[in-house]
Amino acid sequence: MCDSPEVEETAFVALDYINNLHRHGYKYALERIEDAKVIPAPIGGEVYLLELDLLQTTCHVLDPTPLANCTVRDKIKMTIEGDCDVAVSKVNGVLAVKAFKCKSKPESREQMCVGCPVLLPLNHTDGLQMVDRSLAMFNKQSNLTTTFALLEVARLTSQVVGGGAKMDAEFVLVEKDCTAAGGCVPLQGPEARLAVCEATSVGQPSALTVKCKIFQAPAPVAPATNDTVGGVLPSPPVAPAPCPATCTTS
Repeated sequence: MCDSPEVEETAFVALDYINNLHRHGYKYALERIEDAKVIPAPIGGEVYLLELDLLQTTCHVLDPTPLANCTVRDKIKMTIEGDCDVAVSKVNGVLAVKAFKCKSKPESREQMCVGCPVLLPLNHTDGLQMVDRSLAMFNKQSNLTTTFALLEVARLTSQVVGGGAKMDAEFVLVEKDCTAAGGCVPLQGPEARLAVCEATSVGQPSALTVKCKIFQAPAPVAPATNDTVGGVLPSPPVAPAPCPATCTTS
């Protein structure tokens, strides 16, 4: 039953809902449908109860790249797995997510190679200093007429390589408005431009490279309805983002 077209369609509706709901971290791709049940709905139609296994991609949730074009993060780079229980109603052929609960966890270190990248807390001192240097480099070297501010640190990793300690950072920037009284302030809403950036530092702090992808901020997503409960998938070791109702992490 898990591989039936109806169940697969329902699973992708649930996946899109979960990815569109949260505004932090990365998009998730469907790895497998672990279990599926269909029960009659009290008001007619039916309800699909799904257990989904998800894998983190390299696309930030604010990145407009379609999920189909997003690459699942390589396991040796400490990918994040998600486990979700989802209830989706189907009435008159219309699918709607009614409840979901997700938890996320990093890939087991036992499955990692020696010398693989290690996830760092997002408040790691050296990591944040590297992000600050990267932001300053981006604003100085870009050909843009505006400057950007830090919106979110999404991922920090460290690794021992031949050239010494290697640190990678992934973060999101937001365009600033410097015409406002009192100085520059981050722009709000879809009129702002965002930048998803990757930075790498090897050895000395001066050995720093930064690359960013700039795009328009997505339009705000409508909040979950009152009859929808669930939790979004943060990327450990991040503290969970605010949830409409319940939120579970491990």
